[in-house]
Amino acid sequence: MKIRTAALTIVTLLAGLTLCFAENPNMGTWKLNEAKSKLSPGLPKNTTVVYEAVGDSLKATVDGVDGQGKPTHNEWTGKFDGNDYPVTGDANSDTRSLKQIDERTLELTVKKGGKVTMTGRIVVSADGKSRTLTAKGTDAAGKTVTSTSVYDKQ
Repeated sequence: MKIRTAALTIVTLLAGLTLCFAENPNMGTWKLNEAKSKLSPGLPKNTTVVYEAVGDSLKATVDGVDGQGKPTHNEWTGKFDGNDYPVTGDANSDTRSLKQIDERTLELTVKKGGKVTMTGRIVVSADGKSRTLTAKGTDAAGKTVTSTSVYDKQ
């Protein structure tokens, strides 16, 4: 009887986690809409961002191009809890943190060597069909840059 109760409890918890992630409007595949975005020339751009549930965490897979137009790919696995989690494949950062502000808003902090290199705010539209990243950071020359990237849900 105890095994049956434990198994049912685990199944219920897993179903609850799945529903929690499924209801998060950030989850899914997002493609950059360059026509609606305001990107600084010569800076890297993320063309596709995918958020998916991995156990009790989230995985972000990001594809794009660097300032010279060469393909880039990086991955981050963590939680929307504001803590730093390692990034792999990104020459411009080694940790990233995302903090859930409300149902549709995330706060982003990117670091390299423990130093903040970019901050941003990600907001999913009320209809869930687009998301906007407004970011501020420093380029390789130490100059402050801002950008607005608009993504369409796929």
